[in-house]
Amino acid sequence: MTLLAEAKGIVIIGRIGPLDLIVRPKELTAIVGPNGGGKTSLLRALAQVEGARGNVWVAGESLSAIAPNRRARLVGLLPASREMIWPIAVRNLVTLGLIDPEASTVEEALSLFELEDLARRTVDRLSTGERSRVLLARIAAAGPRLMLLDEPLANLEPYWVRKVLEYLKRRKSEPSTATLASLHDLTQLKHFDRVIAVDHGAIAFDGSPLDFLESREFARVFRLSALELDLALS
Repeated sequence: MTLLAEAKGIVIIGRIGPLDLIVRPKELTAIVGPNGGGKTSLLRALAQVEGARGNVWVAGESLSAIAPNRRARLVGLLPASREMIWPIAVRNLVTLGLIDPEASTVEEALSLFELEDLARRTVDRLSTGERSRVLLARIAAAGPRLMLLDEPLANLEPYWVRKVLEYLKRRKSEPSTATLASLHDLTQLKHFDRVIAVDHGAIAFDGSPLDFLESREFARVFRLSALELDLALS
């Protein structure tokens, strides 16, 4: 089986793990679960930040043994918080940490997320949704093999929800890439190939979205059936 990433024994003490996980190329995976269940902690453990323990390899390289500039080419993490108090210009933030800040990928990323008119504005003066697009553009400019996105659809108007989903789907055509994204809106599961449900710091389910919606684990994790969810959302 071809692997893009592999995690063994990943832990954030008191929050998640130890867990093992594999990620295959071209997968678009949703991370779901109740509030406080461990979605954010799983993403941060995979990124090996916030005191995470264990081992993570991306494209055969250990995240604990590579230089920071190489790391940006392997993994990109979108944080849950969009708060920014540093008055840095949008373009400068998108280029931050890139080996070649003049690369065409920067312009492509700004265009992709329609940030050209905001490029000279400072991020502390943007709306939450605009900051989300800036952070996504920064990750896209680096072009990492593995994207770890914490609530990438949160705080976005419907147009941008659609645009971001379209971008994530197009990314699957790129060789040796994959994306994991945490979600609260379970109606978006239809856009994903795989779903990992996290509850009490452990993986409660790992499989297809359809199988998850029909599973006992869905009812246990969310304390309602898929039918009850439909009724609640209708």
